[in-house]
Amino acid sequence: MSVAENDPRSRLEMLARLYWRTKGVCIIGITGPPGCGKSTLIAQLAKNYRSGGHSVGVVAVDPSSQITGGALLGDRIRMSELAADPKVFIRSMATRGYFGGIARATEDAVRILAATSSDYVIVETAGAGQSDVDVKTLVDTTVVVTSPGQGDEIQALKAGIMEIGDIFVVNKADKEGADQAVQEIYSMITMGDPIDGWRAPVIKTIATTGEGTTALAEGIDKHIKHIRDLARTRSNIEKMRREVLGAVRRYYEDVKVQEIESSTKFNKVVAQVGARRMDPYTAARILVEGS
Repeated sequence: MSVAENDPRSRLEMLARLYWRTKGVCIIGITGPPGCGKSTLIAQLAKNYRSGGHSVGVVAVDPSSQITGGALLGDRIRMSELAADPKVFIRSMATRGYFGGIARATEDAVRILAATSSDYVIVETAGAGQSDVDVKTLVDTTVVVTSPGQGDEIQALKAGIMEIGDIFVVNKADKEGADQAVQEIYSMITMGDPIDGWRAPVIKTIATTGEGTTALAEGIDKHIKHIRDLARTRSNIEKMRREVLGAVRRYYEDVKVQEIESSTKFNKVVAQVGARRMDPYTAARILVEGS
């Protein structure tokens, strides 16, 4: 994972080799507002999968430290009881200024875990807001977590993040207002039609005790089976288009931009822009088309 994060060319070769080995792995995204108990819930979910004999990989995305730029590692601290289990691998990473709730290297970490050692891979986003929905494109099942007592729960979930949930969880269900939160979320879900025949359930959990974790694991397995049955009956071309376009963007960012920046032509074009004989947009077109 460190090589993939720091060496763009090695990353491309590595991911190309691993791509064909990820079949059958269940990839789960856990997202939601800060403070709703995502990390504790993931620890309980990992225990549930381990009790069934499965191996688990966790990619926990933390907000970047404003001082060092690294991850704050709060997630790993809350999952410390899993650290001694050789069948559980936890990787924390910083967002490093990227928005959308996940880090740039999250996809790489997920693919490596899926190809090498894990039956289930769980991705925990940084505390996500309404626009932090990138995790949906990376996982099979997206679990949106909230909890009562955070103000307007629906306000925290509405817009983009409300639309990406395959399963909704009201955590800290022993607190006052949990039943109301469940009802409000369920009411919003039933206002629309099921997506591809799937109506998102709303599950109550108490992550500190593990209550509701089994129901959540069963709901995740049910959704993954649903989407895999669906994929067998229809073309998956749109997902493949997104994967290829994503790979093209990363290739240009990681390899081609570095090649352009280190070229003699780049320095000449920069000099022309500096002398105001060329605008940056024309410069960009010349460099890309000529690369």
